[in-house]
Amino acid sequence: MSSRTERLRRLLGEPGLVVLPGCHDAISARIMERAGFPVAFMSGLAVSAARIGAPDTGLISFGEMLDQGRDICAAVSIPVIGDGDTGYGNAVNVKRTVAGYAGAGFAAVMIEDQSVPKRCGFARGVEVVDRAEAVARIRAAVDARDEGADILVLGRRMRPPPWGSRKGCGELGPTRTRAATSSTWKGRRAPRTSSGWRGRYRSPRCTSPSKEFRSRR
Repeated sequence: MSSRTERLRRLLGEPGLVVLPGCHDAISARIMERAGFPVAFMSGLAVSAARIGAPDTGLISFGEMLDQGRDICAAVSIPVIGDGDTGYGNAVNVKRTVAGYAGAGFAAVMIEDQSVPKRCGFARGVEVVDRAEAVARIRAAVDARDEGADILVLGRRMRPPPWGSRKGCGELGPTRTRAATSSTWKGRRAPRTSSGWRGRYRSPRCTSPSKEFRSRR
C-alpha cells in the first residue's frame, strides 16, 4: 500500500474520533492540511457546487470528480478520502470508479447505497437500493481493490434499509465485511453487524458537512 493509504488505515485503527472538513478543490485541501487536519474528505456536494454550480443531485460526472480529485490529492501530503457517490452506475462502473480514484491518489473511496439518480443525503425522498445491489456495489469495490487498486473502501448507508445492516454485511462474508468498512447512518443507532459492532457510533461513521470516523472496537 502507498504511504497515504497505510497512514489512513493506521489512523482509522486508533481509538477516538477523527474530524475532517470536506474540501472542494486543491486550495481548500491545502488549508485543511496547514490547519493540522490529518486527513481530508473530497465532498461530492462541495465539488458539485464549486465546479459546476449545481446541487448534489447526480449531475456532476465521474470524470469531473476524478479530475478535481487528482488536483486535490496532488496538492497535499495527507490522506484524502474521495466521495464515490453510488459508483456512477452498476458493479462494472463501481470497479472503474475505485480504480480511477486509486490512480488519482485517493487513500480511500466512499460508496453509498442510494438509488440512481441520487440526491444529497439531507434532501427529502432519499431512496436506497435493495440488498442485492448494495452488496454488489461493495463487492465490486473490494474486487477492484484486490485486483491492485491501492485504496481503502468505505461503505455508506444513507438511511436504515428494511433488510437490516447485519443481513447486508453477512452477504459479503466476514473477511470482506471487515475490509469494506461499513458506516452507520446519520444520527441513528446502528444495529449489531457481522463484525461485532454495536451501539451508537460504534462503527465507522460519517456526517456532513464534516466527516467523522470512529475506529473499530
